[in-house]
Amino acid sequence: MADPQGFLKYRERELPERRPVPVRIMDWKEVYEAQPVDQLQRQASRCMDCGIPFCHSGCPLGNLIPEWNDLAWKGDWREAIERLHATNNFPEFTGRLCPAPCETACVLGINQPAVTIKQIEVTTIEKAFEQQRVDPQPPDRLSGKTVAVIGSGPAGLAAAQQLTRAGHTVAVYERADAPGGLLRYGIPEFKMEKAVVERRIRQMEAEGTRFRCNVEVGTELTGTELMRRFDAVVLAMGATVRRDLPVPGRDAGGILQAMDFLPPANRVALGETVEGQVTAEGKDVIVIGGGDTGADCIGTSHRQGARSVTSLEIMPQPGADRPLTQPWPTYPMLFRVASAHEEGGERVYAVSTKEFLKDEQGNVSGLRLSEVEFKDGGFHEVPDTERVLPAQLVLLAMGFLGPQQEGLVEQLGVEVDGRTNIKRDRSYMSSVPGVFVAGDAGRGQSLIVWAIAEGRSAANGVDAYLTGKPSNLPRPIEPTDRPLVV
Repeated sequence: MADPQGFLKYRERELPERRPVPVRIMDWKEVYEAQPVDQLQRQASRCMDCGIPFCHSGCPLGNLIPEWNDLAWKGDWREAIERLHATNNFPEFTGRLCPAPCETACVLGINQPAVTIKQIEVTTIEKAFEQQRVDPQPPDRLSGKTVAVIGSGPAGLAAAQQLTRAGHTVAVYERADAPGGLLRYGIPEFKMEKAVVERRIRQMEAEGTRFRCNVEVGTELTGTELMRRFDAVVLAMGATVRRDLPVPGRDAGGILQAMDFLPPANRVALGETVEGQVTAEGKDVIVIGGGDTGADCIGTSHRQGARSVTSLEIMPQPGADRPLTQPWPTYPMLFRVASAHEEGGERVYAVSTKEFLKDEQGNVSGLRLSEVEFKDGGFHEVPDTERVLPAQLVLLAMGFLGPQQEGLVEQLGVEVDGRTNIKRDRSYMSSVPGVFVAGDAGRGQSLIVWAIAEGRSAANGVDAYLTGKPSNLPRPIEPTDRPLVV
């Protein structure tokens, strides 16, 4: 353990400072300042000898959190990164993007602020990169087996890295022009700069993983061709069917899905030119959806120079304290303030959109909404609460339903469940022998940490299938496990 009295001596939770709002909205760099190492080590010393570390169960990867907290406190960064990489291929991603269910499961968090596990994690991996301790790990020998991984998001990357290191020849197919999936073009630079993705891709290429970008699998490369060319296939293309809002006026111009707004903005932030890009500059922007994607739209709109930004959420505003119905160590629904929310705008809860209003040119000019309350198992409009908000840009950030069925899924003939997710067994294999599934494509829309965990677990199943014997690759979770978070 770390300092036996650390949680008694240091009761405050200390995180790195965010750059001043007027400064950071002028660029696309990450919002956090560097944290002094001695301050971080004080936080690591707060990790207590709790007997049963519930942070393990809170983390789908089963990260060995108390072990690397202790090593970080001691300043033994070499051993700390070894323990961290033992369970997590990409701690630089989760340390920036994961909502940290480990922290809400922290035993110290019962009556004190939890240990800053996520910040210790990202500091440990950044120290490792600074000290050039993140080396390629190519296999000693090749198995002669080939694997196609469809999708280069966190699930696909995790599966590909594990299988490459096991000696299989892995090709990762990505329809975008560069690997990374949503990590590259869905996540804004101010949350994670793309150099972070690039350096990990370089490591994977040095290990032997091959990336095939600008390939639309299901059209340019069919499911039949995949099965003929490869000994196994891993479907990790995510849940890409977006939820829509079919209310009157939906056909108005200026109403965009979040994933039609964020990728062009990210490309421009990286120095590219995007023809026909729709921006928030000088506009009243409404973001429908209160999750992480909605916050990404808010932060992006601020940096593009929006006149006003309003986010709408149909659920009531969560409280500041853990509700009785969500006891420790579950992940509670709390009122959280992301960096994007600090930068301005209004958050409106318990409202439902009734109509999009149009101007004479057919573009959106406003949004008619009303307040709602949840009772008798559904949402009901509150009388006499209807009002109109001005809007020249509306962004829909309401989540995703499942993987695209047309094309590859249909061609392979894999079974799907009632939520249109691809069915899989305990080895992560679909109904078609040799075709495996990992991440959101099988689980449904979820967290980055679950995607990486599923990629690692699916790699275990693929390796066992190809070798005909139990795999030595780690298996963090079973496909029937459910998260502590929604």
